Amino acid sequence: MSAAAPLISVKDVAVTFGGTLKALDGVSLDIRAGEIVGLVGESGSGKTTLCRALTGLASPSSGTITVGGEPLDRLLARDALAFRRRTQMLLQDAVASLSPRMRIRALAEEPLKIHGLPLAEGRARLMTLLKRLGLTEDTLDKFPHEISGGQARRVAILRALMLGPEIVIADEPTAGLDVSVQGDLLNLLIELQGEFGLTYLIVSHNLNVVRRVTGRTVVMYLGQIVEEAATRALFDAPAHPYGAALLSTNPSVDPARRRQRIVLKGEIPSPVNPPSGCRFHTRCPHAQERCRVEMPELRPWGEDRRVRCHFPLV
Repeated sequence: MSAAAPLISVKDVAVTFGGTLKALDGVSLDIRAGEIVGLVGESGSGKTTLCRALTGLASPSSGTITVGGEPLDRLLARDALAFRRRTQMLLQDAVASLSPRMRIRALAEEPLKIHGLPLAEGRARLMTLLKRLGLTEDTLDKFPHEISGGQARRVAILRALMLGPEIVIADEPTAGLDVSVQGDLLNLLIELQGEFGLTYLIVSHNLNVVRRVTGRTVVMYLGQIVEEAATRALFDAPAHPYGAALLSTNPSVDPARRRQRIVLKGEIPSPVNPPSGCRFHTRCPHAQERCRVEMPELRPWGEDRRVRCHFPLV
């Protein structure tokens, strides 16, 4: 990985709920300023918990998270609102995230009021962003149910950018949208990233979205990172059997990118009682005795890649 100082650094973080459910277990990850990082894995893999931990909504049971070189808990204790201006989330259901009782103008200005920022200055930024996001001024007088799903996503982006954040965590940014609308939205996100110097963490089950917009992808399984690599390298040749199975489900119109479907046996185990050894061994088609008794470390493998596997595929 690059030697550049990370904007976000997660070191050996565990998050436990109810004393028994370990949603994250020993997660370590660096994200550098200006990166677009993808986060993939089945439901229950820990993606949402990691995002909540990065935004201060879930407290680590152990380990540390730093942002800009400062511990996250210290940033939150000193000025939680200031930190939340730096880190914004785009939620999966954009329409549901917008109050149905408020017009778009009020929704756009709400972050300014919450953070005690000058409305006059904010309104100038609002009009600039409105135009940049391809929304007309009459959109401001509408209620959320009066706009399309694509427009609702743009309003959610507008709300997030009103505070001038450094980091944007996007949960399924294109879910439920038509393919053509998805493409327009992804192009917009990429353009905004360059214009505003944003750092993105994009969580998605849509692997084509991840392949298109991210430079690096992190694969999670049962609360752990099992592989991290440059996106192109990962999609071309995954090293972890779970990543290989996950990517084999990804449809592609390019025959050269099509893979034989790998069907995993069984369901993802419960994080309350995870398997011994490698957590994936109960479903892995390549598991050996060592996998059943010894947990593999997440270690460097090849160029710009980390993998948690005793017997990597590449």
